[in-house]
Amino acid sequence: MYELPKIDFQKIKKAVKNKKFLGIICLVVGVAMAGFIVFSVAYTYFPDQTKSFLQGIKWPELAESPESYKSEQVKPYVSEVSYEQAIINTVKSASPAVVSIVITKEVPTYEKQWVNPFGDDPFFNIQIPQYVQNGTEKKEIGEGSGFFVSGDGLIVTNKHVVSDAKAEYTVFTTDGTKYTATVLALDPVQDLAIIKIELKDEQADKKFPFVTLGDSDGIQIGQTAIAIGNALGEFRNTVSVGIVSGLSRTISASDQASGYSETLEDIIQTDAAINSGNSGGPLLNLKGEVIGINTAMAEGAENIAFAIPINIAKKDIQQVSETNKITYPFLGVRYVLVNNDIKESYKLSVDYGALVLKGSGGENAVTKDSAADKAGIKEDDVILELNGEKITTDNKLSKIIQKYNPGDTITLKVLRDKEEISIDTTLGER
Repeated sequence: MYELPKIDFQKIKKAVKNKKFLGIICLVVGVAMAGFIVFSVAYTYFPDQTKSFLQGIKWPELAESPESYKSEQVKPYVSEVSYEQAIINTVKSASPAVVSIVITKEVPTYEKQWVNPFGDDPFFNIQIPQYVQNGTEKKEIGEGSGFFVSGDGLIVTNKHVVSDAKAEYTVFTTDGTKYTATVLALDPVQDLAIIKIELKDEQADKKFPFVTLGDSDGIQIGQTAIAIGNALGEFRNTVSVGIVSGLSRTISASDQASGYSETLEDIIQTDAAINSGNSGGPLLNLKGEVIGINTAMAEGAENIAFAIPINIAKKDIQQVSETNKITYPFLGVRYVLVNNDIKESYKLSVDYGALVLKGSGGENAVTKDSAADKAGIKEDDVILELNGEKITTDNKLSKIIQKYNPGDTITLKVLRDKEEISIDTTLGER
């Protein structure tokens, strides 16, 4: 417990009795009062002169307090580039690498003829119109977008844009130059394709501007998303801006013109406008990096569009560059992801993993001669992990497998008859 210091009243009495001490105190008080009176009179009758005099005095600078020093150190970072300027910079850097793809094809031509269905019968001279094929003509049947990923003319686009083997594909760059393009590979799973510019001999040294690929695993909901593409097949390099609205979406996409239809998983949702013709164009962040490939829009809705994460396309680009084809690993099982409902329905001891089951139409749970078949995987097995990576509803078996290549050896942790076992197998090719 703290004690207050004791006051020595005897010393105070002695100091008061000291006349010299009292004289000094009176002098100081008198000077102070006189100064105050002089300053008051001067400020009352001569305010401007008094202010000027005070401002001219060089007062000693006060040392910074710890609080003021601290506030200087923790000033928040403020970007020198505005939000608007960041968008402008992104568009300027990426637009030269975005291309328009025009699809042309030999289609039949028809002419109208008047024909008597009764032939030359004079009693029934009836003429009705019929359309009869009269040769073929090359005609534009569709449009899309794409973007260069290398200086030698390698382009990423959507599979549904270039899926017609009988069609011809012409690429237009931003300066209006057109080139013939060849389809190198179509992704068997994703709506992705790799095509390449065909250069003539005199163009052999031609180099194209290409985009910077970002990391789609680091995308955040709410971050800015910028789409560039050939909107409606008419307005090239149209720019639209929005945000990332959702992640890991699963959609069923279809294209009436090409007849293309498939289910896409782990897709980015954005409210940046993606119109017909934008398919295959880039979705960018404010750094000017491609984070997705625009692929679909929701019919009957506003501001709901979808893009394939760029990290999925990176593997395709690498495979085509090295082998000129795109391959996928294949395990060979039909399964349902285990959640609480599946756990209760099938009386399982775990609430995660992939339960191996037959298809709804009676299809085999395990494909014959597949990697799973050779490893001895059986119906009703629950695959819990692949190479130590846990299988959940958010981390699907199909997603994990795509990290590997055909020929890779993997280890599966399997729950069979309430006993966990490890099984090694070599992935096949889809």
